[in-house]
Amino acid sequence: MKKFIAITAFCFGFVCVHAQTPATKPAPAATTTTPAPAQAQTASANLGYKFDFMTHDYGTIQKGGDPYCQFQLTNTGKDALVITEAHGSCGCTVPEYSKEPIAPGKTVIIKVHYDTNRPGPFEKTVTVTFQGITAPAVLHIHGVVEVPPADTPFPGPGTTPVSSGTPVNN
Repeated sequence: MKKFIAITAFCFGFVCVHAQTPATKPAPAATTTTPAPAQAQTASANLGYKFDFMTHDYGTIQKGGDPYCQFQLTNTGKDALVITEAHGSCGCTVPEYSKEPIAPGKTVIIKVHYDTNRPGPFEKTVTVTFQGITAPAVLHIHGVVEVPPADTPFPGPGTTPVSSGTPVNN
């Protein structure tokens, strides 16, 4: 009876796993050297924008290192462009942006702060929404935060290990 239950559970698990539709991988993000296409889907032909790039690669940075990166946004439309909201995918990613209308042809900077006191790899997004544009822009940041090596290894040279209960006599 135990074998029957084990085989049934295995078959059920196998069917459940293979019944799922395969997840599609997202297209690779543009790098910082590849210009980003204008992505405005507007209700008006007079609105448009273009980012200099959509992805920023921090590379490998030290814990507590420079937490900022910048995205350059240009108004490519004929009317003023207004950013209604910009937010990070979590509390460790905080964008700063102008709340003033952006005149046609003008460029502004969206400054993004990532908390570099969190060691390890990271991939985060910043979603930017515009007044009169239906689809938001999604900016990407990624990198690896490394902890710097300790100044002296433990135990350091010249230290005498002490075992519990045994006094050290020099």
